[in-house]
Parts: sequence; C-alpha cells; structure tokens
Amino acid sequence: MDKFLIDRNHVALVIVDIQERLVPAMSVKDGVIKNCRHLIEAARLLAFPVLVTEQYPKGLGTTIAEIKDALPAYRPIEKTSFSCCGEPTFIKAIKAIGKRKLLLTGMETHVCVLQTALDLMIEGFEVHLVKDAVCSRTKANWLTGVEFMRDAGAVITSTEIVLFQVLKAAGGDEFKALSKLIK
Repeated sequence: MDKFLIDRNHVALVIVDIQERLVPAMSVKDGVIKNCRHLIEAARLLAFPVLVTEQYPKGLGTTIAEIKDALPAYRPIEKTSFSCCGEPTFIKAIKAIGKRKLLLTGMETHVCVLQTALDLMIEGFEVHLVKDAVCSRTKANWLTGVEFMRDAGAVITSTEIVLFQVLKAAGGDEFKALSKLIK
C-alpha cells in the first residue's frame, strides 16, 4: 500500500514541457494549467520541490507565463530527448532532491510524460501521474498514455487527491489556503 500513499516530506512535483508553442495545440489546456498551478501552490505551502523541464525551447518556446509566475523559482531543465531522464541535468537534479515519489504532470501524455514515467520507474522512483494535470493533442493519445503508465506501474491520481493526501487533515492555514483553490 505504501506505493499509493504520498507525504509532503517524501514527494516532489515534476512539470514536463508546458511551453508557449505547445500549449495552443492542447484542447484541455486550461484545466491542465489550473491544476498544475494548484499543485505548485501546494508545493510552495508545504515545502516540497518542483522541477520544470522544457523540450527544445528554441523551437517550442519557454514555459508559459501562468506556470512561470506561479513557481517559487524558475530554473527550467532544457532537453531534446523526449524522456526527461535522457537529459543528464534532469537525472542529477531529481536524484539531488532525494525524493522517491514523484508527482508527474505536463505535456504530452503519450510522448514526453510517458517516456519520462517509464524511465523514472526503471530508475526506482514511484511515479504518481496526475491525470487531470497532463494532456495530449487528442483524447485517444491522452487516454492511451494514461493506461500505458498505469499498466507499467504508475499510480494514477488527480489534483484533488494529491492535495488532500499531502494535507492529511482539515484545519489550519495550509488547509484553508489549499481548499480555496478547489472551490
């Protein structure tokens, strides 16, 4: 059961390739951006790390302003491989933060997110795919990517599940701040 549990002290958020020239092609982009912002806010309030990647920013642009502005610090890891793990800087960064459970979000579900999830699991990380914080250009590719990751061993979750898992209990300033996000 431990695989399914997340705790603020043992988790990190990974945001994959939510970039200026990629976002317009996504039909459900607004919900994905909103949910990623909620997860960033949770990370900020509960002090867990956030990593952001950018796929070939010269061609796809940088991370969109809505995500950049929400981040505690904007230090993207640039890559050309579809899997974030194909970039040595990413592997060093993810290992340096020392968290074994990773909340995976971003674009596109069936390409960069999928390949990253598989490689992270090969490296021994537990991947929690935040289903409502990932997307693809088509619903079929999104669904296939989600199912593929579930079959491979990733935990499929949602933004609200994550928020309440990391909070653990109602009450206090953290609960008030995060519960406002989902109303």
